[in-house]
Amino acid sequence: MSQTRRRFQQTVAALLAAGFIASLPAAAQDAGKVTVFAAASMKTALDAANAAYRAETGTPVTVSYAASSALAKQIEAGAPADIFISADLDWMDFLAGKNLIRTETRSNLLGNRLVLVAPEDGAKPVDIRPGFDLAGLLAGGRLAMGAVDSVPAGKYGKAALQTLGVWESVENKVAGAENVRSALALVSRGEAPYGIVYQTDAVAEAGVAVVGTFPQEAHPPIIYPAAVLADSKSASAQAYLDFLKSHRATPFFTKQGFTVLK
Repeated sequence: MSQTRRRFQQTVAALLAAGFIASLPAAAQDAGKVTVFAAASMKTALDAANAAYRAETGTPVTVSYAASSALAKQIEAGAPADIFISADLDWMDFLAGKNLIRTETRSNLLGNRLVLVAPEDGAKPVDIRPGFDLAGLLAGGRLAMGAVDSVPAGKYGKAALQTLGVWESVENKVAGAENVRSALALVSRGEAPYGIVYQTDAVAEAGVAVVGTFPQEAHPPIIYPAAVLADSKSASAQAYLDFLKSHRATPFFTKQGFTVLK
């Protein structure tokens, strides 16, 4: 054994004896951590809330952001996570139907609004009403929105356009994105003249402007449910979820434009 390796082992032994390194198994040491799978539209607000939670409790929180559909499928496939926050009820119901959430922990956390955005330079207000000429506004360009068959923002957007009677005129002009933040980026970069996103995403991106807000009655209510997952091993999962539902987290969500439902 080399002298360097011997000194290293002696140092580790000394730290163990002094209590500076826990002798518990790694799984036990990780029991307090929280892993969250959250809708991409929550990133700005949830990052701020998580920083406050760690400062308050010392508990580290790791978040994977993506479309609710993609996250739900990953959870179904066995991806390790403790909390799921969906941008619609359907994907939470999907996991509940497979007994992959702790139903007693489920609650509706937030609400949102659906808006039409355009690149900030030259953006003009759009009167969103039944039969409005969205196809004409696109002028041969693409309409950025989440994939309409799976991404919640895309599903809400399609429903709104159908209700307003303009879906058929733009159906073949849709640039379906993997999540709402990706749709927002297409507009911000000028790759699409208009996009349908959540109000909270528009606030988070300086390169776009809200040119119109969809009537809430034109689409199903936008609700973000949250729950602890059935296979969670985190001792802090419920405490973390309680924090998100508390008055301490409220300002992080309302600042971004969410409606707090709890």
